[in-house]
Amino acid sequence: MTRQRAEQQGRRAESIAAGWLRLHGWRILAQRVRTPRGEVDLVAKRRGLVAFVEVKARTKAADLETAIDLRRLKRVAAAAEILYPEYCKKGEDARIDVILVAPRRLPTHLTNVWHGF
Repeated sequence: MTRQRAEQQGRRAESIAAGWLRLHGWRILAQRVRTPRGEVDLVAKRRGLVAFVEVKARTKAADLETAIDLRRLKRVAAAAEILYPEYCKKGEDARIDVILVAPRRLPTHLTNVWHGF
């Protein structure tokens, strides 16, 4: 897959994930937030809880099992630490979630995947 095609697939998956979150009562605060330590795909809020969300897309559902690993989660956690003061100004709780996207299936929302945050 070319870099450009992978970028398009990633943006499409992020749009799907954002829509999924909205359907479940979340408000999207930001998308593709970059920090010196890494990027957070989505920042969402619902009832005093802020979620820093990593979105992973695969062309085959079977490949979703290996889409997220400890190295990626560490990068998201490092970025979330930097972003926490900006998005959790009122002392809201925060967590790191992952949304997995593949064709012909509903997104899979994994909640609170990082316990070091």
